[in-house]
Amino acid sequence: MSNSRYLWRQLTPGRRDELLAWRKDRGQPWHSPPHRPNFGHLRFLISAACYEHHHYIGENPERMDVFSRDLLEVFATHASQTFAWCLLPNHYHAPVEAPNVKGLLHELGQLHGRTSYAWNGADSTRGRKVFFRAVERALRSDRHFWATLNYVHHNPVRHGYVERWTDWRWSSATQYLSQTGVEEAKRIWGDYPIRDYGKGWDEPGM
Repeated sequence: MSNSRYLWRQLTPGRRDELLAWRKDRGQPWHSPPHRPNFGHLRFLISAACYEHHHYIGENPERMDVFSRDLLEVFATHASQTFAWCLLPNHYHAPVEAPNVKGLLHELGQLHGRTSYAWNGADSTRGRKVFFRAVERALRSDRHFWATLNYVHHNPVRHGYVERWTDWRWSSATQYLSQTGVEEAKRIWGDYPIRDYGKGWDEPGM
């Protein structure tokens, strides 16, 4: 990796443009150079939780509304595409395309910091740790991608908040069903089951 970065610095601006165009045409990462090695992966499941899974996000519906808006703004600005998202009272998930995943995680950390400061001020709890951290998991295949999409949209049902995807307003499930169609969504659900997806890391104590 260090050698490739050295070679990049030796290229002329014109040669760099040619190389980036060549990478882009072949579906390869075309940023220059990567701030963190994505190792060929551009699609990730981004997840973050409140500290010790306390329901700090879900203190009230208004807080959920504001945080979901701010979260989607970060994804819109720092990810190439957000395929799905779901915000729960104590954690969130979003499969995204992110050529610079380190930059995205940094911006999420900044959002967590700003949000923690505002909420701790409102709750008179200065110094309270609100968020644990944001992490990424590479989506390594089409099967992994579609199972992840199903998992994210099913998360409110899995955690017992609602009985149907569309009953939870802080997710992309309603939009997904509208765009994909209910029958196609059912087929995808059957072809890419979630099984024990998330076991061991999407539970209290994460």
